[in-house]
Amino acid sequence: MVVSIQDLSFHYSKNRTAVLDIPQWSLQSREQVFLHGPSGTGKSTLLNLLAGILLPSAGTIDILGKRINTLNGRQRDSWRARHIGVVFQQFNLIYYLSALDNIRLAALFGGTVNATSRASELLQALGIDTALHQQPAGQLSIGQQQRVAIARALINQPELLIVDEPTSALDARNRDVFMALLLDQVRLHQTALVFVSHDLALANTFSRVEAIADINRAGGIH
Repeated sequence: MVVSIQDLSFHYSKNRTAVLDIPQWSLQSREQVFLHGPSGTGKSTLLNLLAGILLPSAGTIDILGKRINTLNGRQRDSWRARHIGVVFQQFNLIYYLSALDNIRLAALFGGTVNATSRASELLQALGIDTALHQQPAGQLSIGQQQRVAIARALINQPELLIVDEPTSALDARNRDVFMALLLDQVRLHQTALVFVSHDLALANTFSRVEAIADINRAGGIH
């Protein structure tokens, strides 16, 4: 079991109304799930809880058998770096660092040694030519930055990959290319995937499709 959630609830500190109320939810090893719903229904909040960026107000989250909500901030950061890859909606690259250095920095945090050759291989597998590996991330196109973000998320060979609304800035053709590259890498590395989007056109590439409203009794942000 990669993810196991029990009796999870979450509310932001200034709002006592729950954003999430999830009795039970789980994800198996190598499983890929497409989680959809409109803005404000709690999708990104759930991803931040899975990544240990936020802590639940009540209930438990087990990732790979580890109850991450019992860890302190430093322990959660270390656990995330080693076991969870995250592709943020805004990518969160360090724009003055090269594409390669963005990935090597993630490898350093995750304890992966001698990561340069693997980082280059990931970038090439994702369609980033070697001539661009030393290019500052801020000088790359949006599509190229997105692929760097995937490589960074995969460099430590995480058991769980979390992807948040990654295609919102792409046209249909580039969206389809991105999805093919992402899912190829996920299958190659046998990574469990939680993919969140409001774009139902992407759902047919997943064997498991769920609406956030079906698992979240709170209904998100009110």
